Amino acid sequence: MIEDNKHIAGSGGGGGKGGGQDPPTITPDNLHSKQFATLLDLISEGEIEGFSSPSKEGRTKGTTAYKNAAKKDIFLDDTPILSSTADSTDPQNVDFNHQNVDLDIRFGTDPQTKMSKVSGSASLFNVGVKVENGSPITRQLTNNSDLDAVKITVTVPLLQVIEDDGDVVGSSVSFDIQLQYNGGGFTTIHSDTIRGRTADAYNREYRIELTGAHPVDVRLVKTSENSTDRIQRDLIWQSYSELEDDSSTYPNSAFTRLRLDSEFFSRIPRRTFRVRGVKVRIPGAGANSSGTPTVDLQTGRIEYPTGYIFNGVMGAAQWTTCPAMILLDLLTNTRYGLGNHIIDSNLDLFSFVTASKFSNTLVSDGFGGQEARFACNINIQTSVEAFSVINTLSGIMRCMPIWSEGALLLTQDSPKDPSYLFTLANVGPEGFSYTGSSLKTRSTVVAVSYFNMETRDLDYEEVEAEAAYRSKYGLHVKRVKALGCTSRGQARRFAKAILFAEQRETEAVSFSVSMESGCVVRPGAIISISDPARSGIRRAGRINTATTTQITVDNSSDTDLSDQNNPKLSVILPNGTVETKNVTSISGKVITLESALSQTPNVNSIWMLENDTVSAQSFRVMSVEERDGISYGISALAYVNEKYAFIEDGETITPQQISTLNLLKPPPQGLSADEVIVLINNQPVSKLIVRWQPVTGVSNYMVNYRFDNNNIVSAITSSPDFEIFNTKVGSYEVSVFSLNAAQEASATSATDTFNTIGKTAVPADVTGVSAEQIPGDSGSIRLSWNKSTDLDVTHGGFVYIRHDSSRTDGTGTFENAVDLIEAVPGNSTSAIVPAITGEYILKFQDDGGRFSTGEGSAVVQLADNSTNLLVQTRREDQDVPKFQGVKINTAVDEATDALNLAGVGLFDDIGVTIGSSFDDPIIASIDDIGGSAPSGSYDFKDTLDLGGVFSLDLVRHFKTEGFFPSDLFDARQSAFPTTGNFDGTEANDVDAQLFVRTTQDDPSGSPTYTAFQPFASGTFKARGFQFRTVLTSTDRDQDIRVFELGYTAKIQARQEIRTNITQSAGATAYTFDNAFFTGTAALLGVNSNLPSVNITAQNLASGDYFVITNLSGTGFTIDFKNSSNASIGKNFSYTAVGFGKG
Repeated sequence: MIEDNKHIAGSGGGGGKGGGQDPPTITPDNLHSKQFATLLDLISEGEIEGFSSPSKEGRTKGTTAYKNAAKKDIFLDDTPILSSTADSTDPQNVDFNHQNVDLDIRFGTDPQTKMSKVSGSASLFNVGVKVENGSPITRQLTNNSDLDAVKITVTVPLLQVIEDDGDVVGSSVSFDIQLQYNGGGFTTIHSDTIRGRTADAYNREYRIELTGAHPVDVRLVKTSENSTDRIQRDLIWQSYSELEDDSSTYPNSAFTRLRLDSEFFSRIPRRTFRVRGVKVRIPGAGANSSGTPTVDLQTGRIEYPTGYIFNGVMGAAQWTTCPAMILLDLLTNTRYGLGNHIIDSNLDLFSFVTASKFSNTLVSDGFGGQEARFACNINIQTSVEAFSVINTLSGIMRCMPIWSEGALLLTQDSPKDPSYLFTLANVGPEGFSYTGSSLKTRSTVVAVSYFNMETRDLDYEEVEAEAAYRSKYGLHVKRVKALGCTSRGQARRFAKAILFAEQRETEAVSFSVSMESGCVVRPGAIISISDPARSGIRRAGRINTATTTQITVDNSSDTDLSDQNNPKLSVILPNGTVETKNVTSISGKVITLESALSQTPNVNSIWMLENDTVSAQSFRVMSVEERDGISYGISALAYVNEKYAFIEDGETITPQQISTLNLLKPPPQGLSADEVIVLINNQPVSKLIVRWQPVTGVSNYMVNYRFDNNNIVSAITSSPDFEIFNTKVGSYEVSVFSLNAAQEASATSATDTFNTIGKTAVPADVTGVSAEQIPGDSGSIRLSWNKSTDLDVTHGGFVYIRHDSSRTDGTGTFENAVDLIEAVPGNSTSAIVPAITGEYILKFQDDGGRFSTGEGSAVVQLADNSTNLLVQTRREDQDVPKFQGVKINTAVDEATDALNLAGVGLFDDIGVTIGSSFDDPIIASIDDIGGSAPSGSYDFKDTLDLGGVFSLDLVRHFKTEGFFPSDLFDARQSAFPTTGNFDGTEANDVDAQLFVRTTQDDPSGSPTYTAFQPFASGTFKARGFQFRTVLTSTDRDQDIRVFELGYTAKIQARQEIRTNITQSAGATAYTFDNAFFTGTAALLGVNSNLPSVNITAQNLASGDYFVITNLSGTGFTIDFKNSSNASIGKNFSYTAVGFGKG
C-alpha cells in the first residue's frame, strides 16, 4: 500500500541536478465496468440426460464438478467456456477460455425446483454516498419476506497513483459487504479489491443472496485507506436493488442460466450447447429371463443381451442414440409428439425393437474401433408434418414405415432371405415388366454431409466408385445429407450404400398377382423371381403332390430339371414362409430332398429350382397396391444380399486433415524476453522484447501482459515477438495465445514472468580522462574523455565534472568533491575548465538522473608562480571555533566539526521519550531531523579589503563529503572523513559552491556590492570581497559535510616603465600610472610590499647621484644632485616593479 505521508529513507539513483528525467508514463486506462447479463436458454422440451462431458465423466448432477464439466459443452462464439482437457474437479484459471461465467441447469423434470439468480422483479434505490475508511454506510431493506437477493452497485470515480517521478499507475481499493439479519450483528458476506487504473467512473455489481430473517441491514465498509493528493481511490455506493427471483419452475423444460461478466464480453455471445437430449423409452426386461437392455453412457448405444426376446413391454426412459426408440418416442409422446393420436397398441412394437437391434449392432467405425450401425443425434426445433418426420427418422436406419392392419410397423433394409417366390405360374398373364435407371443418372461419387461434433459444423465424407466404373460412366457427383448423423463412419456407410444401389440395384420390376399373394407380401419383403423369359429355361411352377422329402412338380417336359451343379429347391409352405433344401436326385417330375421340410407343402403351392449355373433373381418389394379387389400390383427393386458386406467391410478410413476456423491452435513454446534501450524520436526508451517459437499454421498471436497493480493489456501481433515500451522496475506477467483463422485464442497460453529494471540501470563509468594545458591560457585546462556507450546518457544525459582541491594523490571521490562547472551534454567528449591544482572527477548521468557507479579522474598539479603575491589563504574551518560566519539552513556538526545542511524537522517530531539514547536511529543526528534542507548558505566571517581597487586572482578550496544522515556515527570503525557510506551507496545528489561579491567602495562605509557569482578560480577587480558558500541537496535523505572551506587570493606581479623624463633641478614627485598594492594592516602589513623603482639617468657626471624619497604604492619623489650636493636637472627613465594594478 502506498502512503504519501511516509518517507522511506535509503539509497537511490541520481536526483536530476540539471539532468533530464524520464518523461512521466501513464498506464493505459483499461479498467472496464463490471456488470452482469443473465441469459436463459431453453434447451429442450421433456427431460434430458444432460450435458455430454459430465455424463461421459460420470459426474453427479448438482455438483460443482458436473457444472464444470458442462462448461466444456457450452460454446460462446464457438469457443468452449472450459477447455476439454481441464480437470472438472479442479480447473485452473488458464483452463477457462471465458472467465467468470456462472452456470445453472434444469433438466426438464416434472416437478423441478426454481432457478436462483433469475430476476423476476427489481426495485432500485439510489444511494450516491462516498464511503470512507472508518465511516461505513448502512441501508435497511424493505421488510419484504419475498426478497431473494440484493444487488449492490459501487462506483470508483478515479483509480490511480501519481508516483514521485510523475508516472501515473494503477491503484487498488478494498471493501467488505456486510449483512445483518434482525439486528443480530453484521457479518461480512463478500470482500473484494478493485485493482487497475481508470480515469473514468468504473462500476461493479454484486448480487448478495438473502438467507435470514427481516429486517435486513446492508453495510458497505471501506478497508483501504482514503484518497490523498497522489492516491485516488474513492469508493461510491451508487445504488442497490431489491430482487425477487422468478418463481417459475418451467416443468418438462430443460433450460440453462448463464451469468456473463461485462468485463469479458462486449456483447451477448452466440451460444451453442452439446447435450444428451430427451430421455426415451427403451425395451424392458425380455421374455423367458432373456435379460434387460441397457444404454452405453459413452455412446448412447442400446446393448441387447444375447438371446434377448422382446415381450411387448417397454422399459423406463433413458437417453439413447437409437433412431428406432427416438421415432417411437415422437410417435407416442403427448407433449411434443403424436401421443394424442397414437398409442402403443397402434404400433407394431416388435418391428421397432427389431429395427433397434439391427441399428445398435456393432460395426467397424473405420478407425480401428466399433460403433452402432445407425445412431441418431438430431435437434428438432421447428414444427414439421408428422408424415415427413416419420419418413425422415425411418430413413436414418434404412427403414420404411408401413400402416397395415391398423398398426404402424417398420420394415428395414437388412440382410434377410426371400420370403416369397414368384414365377409365371402365380403372376398375371402379362408376366414381369422390367425397367432400369439411365446410365447418365448413375452416380460415381457420393458426398454425404454430416455434423462433425469436433468442429461443430457440417463436414463432408466422399466415396468414389471403382476406377473402372468411373471410367465407364464418367464423373457424376451426388450430394446428400445424412440427417442426425455425427459419425464419419456412418456417413461413409451411407455413401457406400447409395453407390452400391446405383451400381448393382438399378433394376425395377412390376407385375400383378392374385389375392393369395397380394395379401401376404408386404413392402420391404425380399422376393425371388424365376422368369423363364429372362433365364431361358423353366425351373419353377406349381406342386402336383408333395411329402416332406419329395416334391412332384407340375410339368417336366417344358422344365429343365437338372440335378447337376448343386441344385436346391425352394417351396412355399402352408404357413406362408419359404423353405429351401438341397436336392439329392431328380427323376422325371419327382425331386428328392436331402432333408425333410418342416411342413408338407400344399398342392398347387409354388416350387423353384436353382443351381450354380442359374439362380433366381432377388428383389425388395417397394409397394403393394390393391387394384380391383382380386388382384394386386407389386413393384420391387433389385436386391443383392452381398451389399451389406460391401457397406460394412470395415475398410480403414484415412483420417482427414481438417482445417477449420473453429479448431483451436496449440499455444506457443519457448517464451523468453530481453530488455534493451533504444532510440525513438531521438529519445532513449526502454523496452522489453518478448519472443517465442512460431506455431505452424498460426499467423496471429494475442499477447496479454500486466505490471504490478495495473490491468491486463491485450494486443495482437502477427510476428513471434512483441515489444513492451517504457518498462519500469518490477515484473511483467506475460501470456501469449495462438489465434486461429477465426481469431479464437488457444485453450492455454505460454506464460512467464520477467523482471525488468526499465531505465534504472546506472550508466557505465567514465573512461579515458585526460587533462592538457591550453596554450596561451594558463588559467584553463581542457579535459577529454571517451564518449558514453549508453543511449540514455548521450541522448538527454549529462557529464558532471567535479573537483577536489584537497587531494592530488588520486584518492578523491565524486561524492566528496563539488561541481566545477555546469554539467555538459552527455554526448560531449571534452570541456574547458578552470585550471586548479587537485583532482578532476567525472561521472555520467543518464536522462533519469542516475549516476554511473564509478568515476573517471585526472590529477593536475599546477606549477607555483612565485612572482605573484600571496595576499591571503583564508580557511573558515581553521578558526576557533570553526565556521563563525552567518549560517542559513546550515549548522556545524560537533561530532565531525563539519558544516552541513540543517534538518527540516522539529525537535518535537523525534517521537521518543526524553532521556532515550541519542544513538537511537530515529535521532542519530538532531541536525538532520526530518531530512536535509534542500539548500543552505554560509557567509564567511570577514570581508577581504585590499585597501584599494585591484585585480585579484581567487582560487576556491573545498574538502567535502556526501553522506546519508541515517548512518550512525557510533557505527563508524575509522576516523572521519575517510570512511564511505555504510549502506554502500554514494550520496551524489549533494553539492557545494563558492560565491563571491565585490565592491569598489570602502567596505567599512556604505558600499554597493555586486550580486554573488559562483567561481572556482578567476580574476576579479575590486576593493572589497565577500564570500558565501551554498550547500544543496536534491534528496532530503542526503547531506553534505564541508570539512575545509576557503580560498587563496593572489595579486599578480607588475612593472611600470616611463622613459625620457626631463626633470628640472630640485626634488620632483612622480605618480604611477596605476597604483601598486603595498599591503594593509590586515593583509601582510602596511607598506610591506612597496614597489621597487629602478632609475636610469642620462649623462651623469662624476660625482652625480640621485635620492628617492616618499616611495609608496602611488608614486615617489626623486632629486638629482652633483658632487657638491646641489640639485641639478637631468633626463631619466624609471622602472617600477610591484604587485597589482590599481
